[in-house]
Amino acid sequence: MNKNILIVVFFFLLASPVSAASEINFDPSYIIGDSDITNSKAMSYQDVVDFLRSQNSYLANYKTENADGQVQDAAQIIYNAAVNNYDCSGANMSDNPSAQEKQIKCKPVSINPQFLLVLLQKEQSLISDKTPRASQLDWAMGYGCPDGGGCNSRWKGFGKQVNSAALQFFEYMTAPYKYSFKAGNLYRFDNKYAIEENQQSLLVRPANKATAALYNYTPHVYNGNYNLFNIWQSYFKKDLLEGSLVQAAGEAGVWLIRNGAKIPFLSKMALTSRFDENKIITVKPSDLASYVKGGAIRFPQYSVVRAPDGIAYLLVDDKKRKIASDDAFRQIGYNPEEVENASWQDLENYSVGAEITGTSAYPTGALLQNNKTGGVYWVIEGTRSPILDKVFLATKYKNKKIIQVSPTELEQYQETNPVMFDDGELLTSTSSNAVYVISEGKKRPIPSAEIFESVGFKWTNVLTVNPKVLYLYPNGEPLSI
Repeated sequence: MNKNILIVVFFFLLASPVSAASEINFDPSYIIGDSDITNSKAMSYQDVVDFLRSQNSYLANYKTENADGQVQDAAQIIYNAAVNNYDCSGANMSDNPSAQEKQIKCKPVSINPQFLLVLLQKEQSLISDKTPRASQLDWAMGYGCPDGGGCNSRWKGFGKQVNSAALQFFEYMTAPYKYSFKAGNLYRFDNKYAIEENQQSLLVRPANKATAALYNYTPHVYNGNYNLFNIWQSYFKKDLLEGSLVQAAGEAGVWLIRNGAKIPFLSKMALTSRFDENKIITVKPSDLASYVKGGAIRFPQYSVVRAPDGIAYLLVDDKKRKIASDDAFRQIGYNPEEVENASWQDLENYSVGAEITGTSAYPTGALLQNNKTGGVYWVIEGTRSPILDKVFLATKYKNKKIIQVSPTELEQYQETNPVMFDDGELLTSTSSNAVYVISEGKKRPIPSAEIFESVGFKWTNVLTVNPKVLYLYPNGEPLSI
């Protein structure tokens, strides 16, 4: 595939105020992911510069001493604290250690520059405040300023504050056993901002090291860590394209983005019986954090399950089709004793499909080919949809055999719209170099190869189709970062 073609990214950076959705979806047990604190490659130095300029921040033009007394611009101080830093605690160092000595004797620090930017805003509003006071800059990270006590002058100064906060969170993440709040343990927090009496306290079980670290630094939910979550969402959350298969960096689970929610797969078979694993895209944990968790996909495609009321269903795509009789069981090739039990929660996200009887044809769907004209159709639930390109046979229906039938048999099924690809598919055509991503039933052009690759798309997943397939989709607006 030519990487100089035009393409569209399916993520964009929010520059607007925090949405109500992100506030509603705040989970005090999982505020951000571990890699959201430790991913030192999330931003380059120039990215930090550009971010401060984009926010019209006072820090964009601010210069001061770093932790070693050297004058640098704020972006350089932030970037170096995150990326070019060393934890020398416990090391036998000379009075004025060189960079080479630090490399030999100390542990290299790895902190996400994005996280330090969010912390600067959460602690002293230094990203948004256009005229900060000297005290805001001197105590930029709130480091050495415990709740209910004065600040320790040893840590006074913007450079010392940023560097110390980076080192502190590095230790939280690499030696969590040293600190009070630990992942997996249950804690009770007072909520002085409660509106109702039953909100006066909260039970929280940190789900990961990052969330525990945040409570060690700021030991309350509201408003400190709640504010940090909302600032993160405002600055760095990316919206995920409808129909995407995503996996958070460093985590095992795979999710489907559907109707604005994240849908988990509870087994590998539930995933692979429906989707191609090669299309999974790795995202930051925080990109998933603000999405409501939807009903899980527990059963593989074409499973037969029994609801609590005793009714059996065949699960096909997003539909549950009632199995009317033992004859119907035999029609689909299942033994009634092989049926799995399902809860109402398991079935609530499936719409009701056509009932399967002993005379239902092709209940799991079939590819039928007209033995006179050669035309191929997808037949299911009494309908036939023409297939306009053989690429569908190699992708969407790669595990289906083609059945030769007469024109008379085909006429028994009502013809509907041609088969189309689902959301999340990457398409180009034989008549153009443009590449599109299908989103909410529209084709959306992708502006650059660089964006394509940075998002995690794979060139091998781009399908070349007949132009008439692309014509089936209305044009969508190009997406941008």
